[in-house]
Amino acid sequence: MTRTGRKSWRQWTPAAIAAGAVGAAALVAPFSANAAVDLPDKTAAEVLALVQEKDVAAFSGTVEQTSNLGLPDLSALDAAGGGNGSPNDDDGGDTSPASAAMELVTGSHTAQVYVNGPDQSRLQVLDQLEERNVIRNGDELWYYNSDENEALHATLGDHEKPDGGTQAPHDLAAHFLEKVDPSTEVTVGSDRMVAGRAVYDLILTPRSAETLVGSVTVAVDGETGLPLGVAVAAAGSSDPAFSSAFTDISYEAPDESLFAFTPPDGATVTEVDPKDHQRGEHTHKETAEAEKPTVIGEGWDAVVVVPAGQQQIPEELAQLSTPVDGGQLLSTTLVNVLLADDGRVLAGSVTVERLQAVAAGQ
Repeated sequence: MTRTGRKSWRQWTPAAIAAGAVGAAALVAPFSANAAVDLPDKTAAEVLALVQEKDVAAFSGTVEQTSNLGLPDLSALDAAGGGNGSPNDDDGGDTSPASAAMELVTGSHTAQVYVNGPDQSRLQVLDQLEERNVIRNGDELWYYNSDENEALHATLGDHEKPDGGTQAPHDLAAHFLEKVDPSTEVTVGSDRMVAGRAVYDLILTPRSAETLVGSVTVAVDGETGLPLGVAVAAAGSSDPAFSSAFTDISYEAPDESLFAFTPPDGATVTEVDPKDHQRGEHTHKETAEAEKPTVIGEGWDAVVVVPAGQQQIPEELAQLSTPVDGGQLLSTTLVNVLLADDGRVLAGSVTVERLQAVAAGQ
C-alpha cells in the first residue's frame, strides 16, 4: 500500500545521516602494511594537491567498519526492542537523526558503495538480519529498510539537487583537511596498501591541548588521489577509535541496474514531497534563524552549541551520561556532549572543561 504526505521531508534525515555515517566510515581505517609499497616520494603539500586534483567520477567497493568509542552497540539495543521505532511509526516513536547516526557509528557494519557520476549513487548497509538502502538515480531518491519492508520515495526538483556527487570519502577527508592550518602538523607516513591500492598516508596531528583527537590519517590513492581511508585516533592512543575501510574498490562504472530500485512486493511505500519541507522551513524561517546552532571557536577546538529544545538526545544515550558541573556529560573517546542544565546541548571533540567554559560564556 502507499501512504502519501504522511511524513515531512525531515523524515528523510535519518536516511541521509545513515548514508553520511557509513560513507564516512569508508574513510576511517586501521591500515595494514600487507605488502611492500614504494610510491614516488611526495611532500605533504604534494599529497594534499593530489587529493584536490583528483578526478574520479565512478567507483564501487565494500566497506568494513568497527568502532571503539566507549559506547555500547546501539544496533543491538534496537534489536532488543530498545530503539525508538521505525521511520513510519505513527505513535511518535520515529527514529531521531541523532539516534540513526549514533547507531551507525557504534558496533560493526558492512556496506556496499556504488557511485556513477553526480546523479547516481547507492549505499547498501548490510547488518546481520537486515539491509538498508539509500539510492539516488537522477531525480529519484529512495530509502528502503528490509527489516520493516518499508520504503520512502521522493522526486527531487532542480533546486533540491546537490551540486556534486555522493563521494563520501572525499567529503569526510575534506572535513579534516579543512583543519590544515598552523594549528595542525601535517606529515606523510609510510606508503601502505588499502583495498589493493598503493596509498600515501597523510597524517594530521592537532597542536591543540583541548582536543580529544590525537591524530587523523588519510589514506590517499597514489594514482587517482581518491581518499580510501581515514584513521582517527584519540589523544594518548595510537589505535583508531573509529575504524573502517574499503576492503575492495573498483574504478569501473557500476552497472546501471544497481540504481534502478523497485520496492519489493508487500512493501509499505511513503511518498515524500520535498516542497512540504520547504514550506515548513519558510514558515519557521525567522524562528529557525534565531534558534539555529552556533559554533564557538575554530578548528580542533570548535564547539557546537544547540539552543534549548532544538535537539533531543536519544534516551539510550542520555542514560549513559554522568553528572558534572553545569549539567550531564555524555563522553566518548572522540566526542564530548554536555547536556546543560539550561537545556542547551554543547558538543565537540574537546575536553569537558572546554565545553563547560563555553557554556559559562568564558
